[in-house]
Amino acid sequence: MRVGFIGLGTMGTGMALNLRTAGHDLIVHDLDRGRAEPHERAGARWADSIAEVGAASDVVFTSLPGPVEMREAALGGGLLAGMRRGTAWFDLTTNSPTVVREVHADCLAAGIDLFDAPVSGGPHGAASGKLAIYVGGDATLFERYRALLDAIGDKVLHVGDIGAGNTAKLVHNCASITIRAAIAEVFTLGVKAGVEPSALWHAMRQGAIGRSRTFDRIGDRYLQSSFDPPSFALTLANKDLRLALELAGQLDVPMHCAEVVAEDFREALERGWGGRDSQSPMALQNERAGVTVKLTAAEVQDVLDRG
Repeated sequence: MRVGFIGLGTMGTGMALNLRTAGHDLIVHDLDRGRAEPHERAGARWADSIAEVGAASDVVFTSLPGPVEMREAALGGGLLAGMRRGTAWFDLTTNSPTVVREVHADCLAAGIDLFDAPVSGGPHGAASGKLAIYVGGDATLFERYRALLDAIGDKVLHVGDIGAGNTAKLVHNCASITIRAAIAEVFTLGVKAGVEPSALWHAMRQGAIGRSRTFDRIGDRYLQSSFDPPSFALTLANKDLRLALELAGQLDVPMHCAEVVAEDFREALERGWGGRDSQSPMALQNERAGVTVKLTAAEVQDVLDRG
């Protein structure tokens, strides 16, 4: 299969080299001609333009900085001008779902199959092939190109229709960013209270949350909307949160993330949820967003069994 790759930055370089290592006939392009040198040494060919990549390829991958660059790659004499009907484009960019859907409409009119396929794993994962790839697009066509994606990542996931890949990536990254802020917040509290950092980190890793994958902890409660009887009652969790905030107040440690959680805890307690599970305040967000989140126990287990 003739594969085009556009965007040989810190992420794109590793992914493109892995495609070449897998034996694919590779043609590459980047704004910086020098970035193509290791790829040409590995047997890839250089293209002078984006349109040339499209014309020479059965499948094109793009790894670009963002929505503006992805749209520019498509239009104005770019990929849509060069690609043939029946070919496919996988955009690996972390992108706007709205922009992806807009470009998808243009691709459909041109007979080109577009998939949004952002990746998670960083430059090391791009080089080693240890990447999650969140794919949005036609499910049947996705299977046709699965082997190509397997050359890039070890967790290739079809998430849903076009735009779903980037939605999943943005949700994952927003969670990661928020959780890291909370970790920094509580870590400064522990250190300022006199605990040595390595001992504190070790202690955190041995607790209930530290021993499990972060997102696994919501399977039994939040995802099933099952808060009774509690594993850890809200009243008890609220007591612990209040004690942490009291300590922070004594030490003059700002706790912005925890204060937001405390507001939700107060609202849940005012509703009489004190005897419910400590995850029950998460349901308040469902109400605010106007969504229903409710899986069966079997559906939760199916996701966990997939690893």
